[in-house]
Amino acid sequence: MVTQDAVLDALRAVKDPDAQQDIVTLGLIRDLSIAESQVSFTLAFTNQSAASKVAMHSMASRVVGQVPGVSRVQVKMGSGQARPPQAAPQGHAHAHGHGQPAPQDFIPEVKRTIAVSSGKGGVGKSTVTVNLAVALRLSGASVGIIDVDVYGPDIPLMLGTRGRPGMFENRIIPVEAHGMKMMSIGLLVNDKEPLVWRGPMIHSFIQQMLKDVNWGALDYLVFDMPPGTGDAQLSLSQVIPLSGVVMVTTPQEVALLDVRKAIAMFQKLNVPILGIVENMSYFVAPDTGKRYAIFGEGGGQRLAGEYSVPLLAQVPLDPSTRQAGDEGTPITLRVPDSPQARTFRDLAAAVQRRLDEMTTQRPLPKIG
Repeated sequence: MVTQDAVLDALRAVKDPDAQQDIVTLGLIRDLSIAESQVSFTLAFTNQSAASKVAMHSMASRVVGQVPGVSRVQVKMGSGQARPPQAAPQGHAHAHGHGQPAPQDFIPEVKRTIAVSSGKGGVGKSTVTVNLAVALRLSGASVGIIDVDVYGPDIPLMLGTRGRPGMFENRIIPVEAHGMKMMSIGLLVNDKEPLVWRGPMIHSFIQQMLKDVNWGALDYLVFDMPPGTGDAQLSLSQVIPLSGVVMVTTPQEVALLDVRKAIAMFQKLNVPILGIVENMSYFVAPDTGKRYAIFGEGGGQRLAGEYSVPLLAQVPLDPSTRQAGDEGTPITLRVPDSPQARTFRDLAAAVQRRLDEMTTQRPLPKIG
């Protein structure tokens, strides 16, 4: 029979890397529950770094799983300070309340920040993210990527990165991949380990991926957002003034329905919509060259028309793009002369033009 004492004894082997004390002594263990062979508890973190939280979460799950008689462990992540997330800002000028760090304090050397988002999963958002970032890099820009999708962090796989980030002078050193800097929660946890995070934890993670990571001088920092309209989108918009967001969809109506909701959310947050990417637009049969609109056609253009934004790209559906992502070398690098690679390079150029246009079109601040 599994006892509470046995579980707590195991957890005393887990130390907070910052405080150098075990998590039981620090009082981080809350809501410990034992039901026969199943154990669950909450780690009530306070001001630990994101890397420390992830390391302790992983170790706590591992050591309790090794207690004789334990068949299943569920470790939730909570906040010992119980601070609710801030209310949604009405605009970027109001996103940082009294006493909050200004955006330049987080990433002072980053020139432009681009979110890549979608209303639903399965539309190839991460594929668009990595290939857009690679294409920006190939244009001569310095680029970083943050994988904000804490529930499905795919960017390390798609960029072929396996190493863990380093530390220097109490700051995290991002991993290098294909000439770009990259950070993801996927670099810090086991591939099969789920993250059970609530809103405040996501907000804290996003802040720390900015202010605790040494990004250095970058022309572009690209964010791969989780699908939907949840905590990550709200938190990122609170933390920094995004230069703009690229919305990814597929042509069919069920995808467009969800993307409309995501666009409406970003509009309420005063985040500029750079344009629409229609992914999986069509398929060209390799034997006949005939073009098939597998998911319908015209959806991306209709959506762009509804919101008076550009249709930035129509990306063809091709197995080689999927294979390149699975094997860690994006198609833009792997087959640079392919139609898909050319489309992503055109997308990067369109995004750069759009950002330049929006910068020149912004009204001057009123004085007096």
